[in-house]
Amino acid sequence: MQQYLDLCQRIVDNGVWVENKRTGKRCLTVINADLSYNVGKGEFPLITTRKSFWKAAIAELLGYLRGYDNAGDFRAIGCNTWNANANENQAWLANPHRKGTDDMGRVYGVQGRRWQKPTGGHLDQLQKIVDNLRQGIDDRGEILTFYNPGEFELGCLRPCMHTHTFSLLGDTLYLTSYQRSCDVPLGLNFNQVQVYTLLALMAQITGKKPGMAFHKIVNAHIYEDQLPLMRDVQLKREPLPLPTLEINPDIKSLKDLETWVTTDDFKVVGYQCHEAIKYPFSV
Repeated sequence: MQQYLDLCQRIVDNGVWVENKRTGKRCLTVINADLSYNVGKGEFPLITTRKSFWKAAIAELLGYLRGYDNAGDFRAIGCNTWNANANENQAWLANPHRKGTDDMGRVYGVQGRRWQKPTGGHLDQLQKIVDNLRQGIDDRGEILTFYNPGEFELGCLRPCMHTHTFSLLGDTLYLTSYQRSCDVPLGLNFNQVQVYTLLALMAQITGKKPGMAFHKIVNAHIYEDQLPLMRDVQLKREPLPLPTLEINPDIKSLKDLETWVTTDDFKVVGYQCHEAIKYPFSV
């Protein structure tokens, strides 16, 4: 929690204004932020200075792991974050590759589960990683990446959290996640929840112990219409004790994650928070 607040204060105090052409807004921006979460000790990084909709973050993660490419599929599991990018992004609406309402194109989980090979066919990156880790194998390339520059025009949005690298030391699993861009007031806690939960889930389904999750952000920013709420409201609130995350122990395989798991299989215990803050969202 304190890492989150420190980054927010750093942006407010030291950020530089940058024009963002996609949204037409200015962003107060800093470069390079390193966060870490001790998953092995159960230090769930859920912010308490405003209400966090953690279930939607986990639902989105499940959609990525399943390779969803349709906003309707995300809605069905409790995540509405793709509605705007799939249906209100003017550049995507005019893109000839868009298949229709709710289509997201080849973004995020599509790349992770069905990366197109130049020779034909697809590569399932996630399945390879799970298979290796279950056998105790770390080939120094247990990498899940959604970043495919050759197919940017085939999707509604370039991935922000784009690469996850898993590392195995003995029977302890570590995760390093890379993010090129982060809307700190709205997106960061979503991303924190997902990084933590991804490591916890992967350790559980591969029979390993979770260790540290390292979260690296290149461009961290606050939009100009978010700044007053962050500076004058959220940063003036006192943080509350962190909760813990409980995951259904019956989740034992990638197939489980693909088929029957829902947000009801995750429980946050002891969550206390201040009231919600309605930060503006930029498409």
